[in-house]
Amino acid sequence: MLDTSGVVFLQLGAMAALAFYVAANLGANDVANSMGTSVGSKALTLRQAIIVAGILEFSGAVLFGQGVSETLATGVVNAQVFAAQPQVFLIGMVSVLIACGIWLQIATSRGLPVSSSHAVVGAIAGFSCVAAGINAVDWRTIGTISLTWVATPFASGALAALFYSVVKYSILDRPDPLSQMREWIPWLSAAMLSVFGIIVLPSVVDVALVQTGAIAAAHDRFGWNLPTHDIVIGIGSIGAIVLTLNSWKKLESVEKEEGSAADFVTDVTDARNKKEGIFSQSPPLPLSPSPPPRHSLIEQQMARFQVLSACFVAFSHGSNDVGNAVAPLAAIAYIRRTGSFPSEDFSVPLWILVVGGTGIVIGLAIWGKNVIATVGEKIIELQPSGGFCAELATATTVLLASRFGLPVSTSHALVGAVVGVGLIKAWKTVRLETLLSIGSAWLVTIPIAAGLAAIIFSIAQSIGQF
Repeated sequence: MLDTSGVVFLQLGAMAALAFYVAANLGANDVANSMGTSVGSKALTLRQAIIVAGILEFSGAVLFGQGVSETLATGVVNAQVFAAQPQVFLIGMVSVLIACGIWLQIATSRGLPVSSSHAVVGAIAGFSCVAAGINAVDWRTIGTISLTWVATPFASGALAALFYSVVKYSILDRPDPLSQMREWIPWLSAAMLSVFGIIVLPSVVDVALVQTGAIAAAHDRFGWNLPTHDIVIGIGSIGAIVLTLNSWKKLESVEKEEGSAADFVTDVTDARNKKEGIFSQSPPLPLSPSPPPRHSLIEQQMARFQVLSACFVAFSHGSNDVGNAVAPLAAIAYIRRTGSFPSEDFSVPLWILVVGGTGIVIGLAIWGKNVIATVGEKIIELQPSGGFCAELATATTVLLASRFGLPVSTSHALVGAVVGVGLIKAWKTVRLETLLSIGSAWLVTIPIAAGLAAIIFSIAQSIGQF
């Protein structure tokens, strides 16, 4: 239980409000990572994207965000250095929250899609060096995290290029793309549900069925012995089948509409030609409007898959990036409760994840539109087919990182995925000036966050205890 005595309660409440502010800025800046391609390809309106992302960002943060939060809270610093002075570490974490909030607010106001992971790790390293010297930072962990930042865009880009190559050469470039789309719908459904099922569903089932005692109750009452992995496979399989059947039904209605439109054009053209005395040997008169091109119909179908893949990215973003906002708060709450540095069995309380998830959603709804156009529209012009592949690759990359507790940059993953699609689609259309501005924002985030945290920590120490 938290110590609810007067001053401590107010201090912790103030820190929670600060973490909420950081999470709101994080949601405002990183909304482009989860929904930018969907809005850019017109698969979703901005309003729809904010509603969908809000629900799934919160769910991902609460259900799947603990591992990354623990890594950021205790893994970046040298525990032995701060074990004897936990109050110094507490002041440092407050400095981290303030520094990250300020920088994310500045970047969001200027429309820069910076990495919140860079900001938090840089800020922790900055205050630690000032507080206890260069040895206070666990440089091995910093090195591992930095390698994930470098590898993330390449891994996500390679996956996106692979996915788009399959879609392009197996569906889009075929003589009869609608027929090919019918054949590939089960595979696309299985691919999406596999990503979600293998990486996310085990934790969801654990929270919803194991921890609530539902599986144990079923065993006691009915004698059912339900292994968790069988439940996961069953849910994923049912989802893939339902998605496939629904997509086939939608495709069939589109084909009927296309056939009706084509018949209508032919009938009216023949009637006009007959009325004007034009023989069948003469070329028919054109009639406008014509039925929609087949590739447009394919993109309409792919837009449905893109919406679902965008949901996965939103969930994965919430699961990974909530740690950037609440890890310092989790460390602060632990020190306030125990008076000691977070130990190896340190865990992030649910209420802290709720604070972070709520902050992400609020920031996304209020300020999200300021950044969303950069990723969605200014790197390449996206259609739903390319957006779907980019988002599926991003979700795969980020969720795998979350599974191992690695605070990767969702910005890196999505930008790499969009570039990967662009290289396969038409590499000359990739706007290098946009990539240079994004890359510059990434590079300056670490030193700016580190410098801000160091300055704030120095001021806080000179003033006295919080």
